[in-house]
Amino acid sequence: MVYKNFKNLKLSALGMGCMRLPVIDNNDSNIDEQKTAEMVAYAMKNGINYYDTAWGYHNGNSEIVMGNVLSKYPRENYYLATKFPGYDISNMDKVEQIFEKQLEKCQVEYFDFYLFHNVCEMNIDAYLDEQYKIFEYLMKQKQNGRIRHLGFSAHGSYDIMRRFLEKYGESMEFCQIQLNYIDWTFQNAKSKIELLNQYHIPVWVMEPLRGGKIANLTKQDIQKLNTYRENTSAVEWAFRFLQTLPEVTMILSGMSNLEQLKQNIETFQTEKTLQKNEMDALLAIADGILNGKLPCTSCRYCTSHCPQQLDIPRLLELYNEHTFTGGGFIAPMVMATIPKEKQPSACVGCRSCEAVCPQQIKISEAMSDFASKLNG
Repeated sequence: MVYKNFKNLKLSALGMGCMRLPVIDNNDSNIDEQKTAEMVAYAMKNGINYYDTAWGYHNGNSEIVMGNVLSKYPRENYYLATKFPGYDISNMDKVEQIFEKQLEKCQVEYFDFYLFHNVCEMNIDAYLDEQYKIFEYLMKQKQNGRIRHLGFSAHGSYDIMRRFLEKYGESMEFCQIQLNYIDWTFQNAKSKIELLNQYHIPVWVMEPLRGGKIANLTKQDIQKLNTYRENTSAVEWAFRFLQTLPEVTMILSGMSNLEQLKQNIETFQTEKTLQKNEMDALLAIADGILNGKLPCTSCRYCTSHCPQQLDIPRLLELYNEHTFTGGGFIAPMVMATIPKEKQPSACVGCRSCEAVCPQQIKISEAMSDFASKLNG
């Protein structure tokens, strides 16, 4: 197992994400605890020492099951991470109550790593609002030794991350972002890493395989990559991309069965970074995968001609994300923060924006399709 230095710790470069544990009868709430225990036993035996859970995973049961399973091991043998569930605004005034319950569910006296969960458009104002005393409380727990390292995860935009860091950046020790060779440009991950570098904050990776979307490349793409490295799987290419980025300390993978765990552990027996020509080839494949997304360049000519004053570039960015992902939570999450009169459904189809669009995007059709997708 490859290990990374963090402070005075040696962390396994591969961490076990506990959001996609094996379940019974396809019921996400009903975790198969026996199979989970088998996976953890194999992970422990083969060098994984980092386990990442959260209040909301598996409808609240991930922390309970991981607490049961990990309690069988000496506490010093593993690092446990969980998060304050700020993705739900109703939790903002319950930080103490939730934190105490998390310790109970996980059967521990302290958390090695604790995060502000999912800093995004929907909750940034509440996270920054001192009336809730979230930051104050969590820093107190760190002083008391019940949190060893404090960080945050983010699905929000670059500007949202910047706002959070401007207020709390000096106290953040790590940041977890969605990062893979698709989101390097698609979700502006490259710029987000550059922002974190300004604060000297190391990167924790979530969604390294983009929810499985890049686990199976086309035969043609694999043949292209095989000219550089023979017999290398699509999954391994995705992990080697992340190993190439010096800012990355922890790569979390939400493995659902023992076979996935074994394959990933085999990959992380070595660190084989990509050469520039290999990186270029992989990013070219990413461009091909993303081919078909609307080519908005955010020139904003359209916004000055929109009678509804819609933020068209931002809406098109979210439309691309929602369409490529096949749904997901990011676009609906952001849309919940946008007034109804500024949402895609507010487009009147006048096409004034299209008359000035340098990319000749059929914006009105995209807005109509986006509104339909959001309404199911």
